[in-house]
Amino acid sequence: MSNELSNSSNRLISLDVFRGITIAGMVLVNNPGTWSAIYSPLKHAEWHGATPTDFVFPFFLFIVGVAITLALGKRVENGGVNRQVYLKIFRRAALIFLLGLFLATFPFYNFTKGEWLDISTVRIMGVLPRIAVCYLVAALIFLHTNWKQQAIIAVALLLIYWALMTLINVPGCDVTTFDDKTCNLAAFLDRLVLTENHIWKSSKVFDPEGLLSTIPAIATTLAGVLTGHWLRRKIDDNEKVAAMFFFGVCLTAIGWCWSLLFPLNKSLWTSSYVVYTAGLALCFFGFCYWLIDIKGYQKWTKPFVIFGVNALVLFVGSGVMARILGLIKLNGEDGKTISLQQAIFENVFLPIAAPINASLLYAISFILVWLFLMWLLYRKRIFIKV
Repeated sequence: MSNELSNSSNRLISLDVFRGITIAGMVLVNNPGTWSAIYSPLKHAEWHGATPTDFVFPFFLFIVGVAITLALGKRVENGGVNRQVYLKIFRRAALIFLLGLFLATFPFYNFTKGEWLDISTVRIMGVLPRIAVCYLVAALIFLHTNWKQQAIIAVALLLIYWALMTLINVPGCDVTTFDDKTCNLAAFLDRLVLTENHIWKSSKVFDPEGLLSTIPAIATTLAGVLTGHWLRRKIDDNEKVAAMFFFGVCLTAIGWCWSLLFPLNKSLWTSSYVVYTAGLALCFFGFCYWLIDIKGYQKWTKPFVIFGVNALVLFVGSGVMARILGLIKLNGEDGKTISLQQAIFENVFLPIAAPINASLLYAISFILVWLFLMWLLYRKRIFIKV
């Protein structure tokens, strides 16, 4: 999260900016004025394929990986890895996971039904729990292996996942196919282990941040770890950028070719999706690194730095705010009860634009409110870490 790099002497403004752009994109797509009117690039792909929205989460895991290397690299080189380092890694992963459970259970009380939350129906996995698991595993791998071994592990994870998803038939299904949301091994294991009570409520047959699909998500994080190794090399900065673009384009092409056999699919976090998005992340970060840290064009970056250095606060805080806006009920003009969020959208934004544009304006306004709140923390030099 936002603190990994802040503990490093090799702080890169471009990484904060990349993180800030990514987390801002995540909040933007999560908070439209209405889910019934959204521009297609701001939607996840229905199943196979990828939209710009589908790049946000893997980009964030990639950033986590880069930050692991920059924060822990000197300790590993100097033999400074001790019990405290392990405790810090486990503590951080646990806190991020618990924050994910907090968001899944907030506000703990159903005011409509007048009853406390039923913990037997709480979703266990999600964005923050997946980040926690990927961070923990990738950090431990980093401490005990070199870059070549890390690359081999990443490739092995992708090939193993591909083999498991391709070769193992799902009980109760005549045909195991990636085209079916139910008859694939990842979805089957989610239903078997997590049960329908603890997976994504919008599906009930699979979890987009499920158990088996976390394996290739770890490979996404390791792609960031490997990029961090390259950044730490004592070579010319332009050479670093050239290599990032070269390997980024190669990975994107390889991922696209692999998708002909193992389709791009965020919900399954397919191996082709990992390679494809890792390539795009390399290109995007390489451009940020060249533009910001090498060329020095930094004036435009301030809003994204503000988001990037407190990314965890932004994600959790915006999630809580969105939930509260949905919980507060008001009487509508027709006598029906509507949420405060719906009232704001219908009375402020809908009268000034078509529904799809009004929905986007609401999301942008939501982001701007949080930019102001994050600026208040930034100007006081308050960086909330875990």
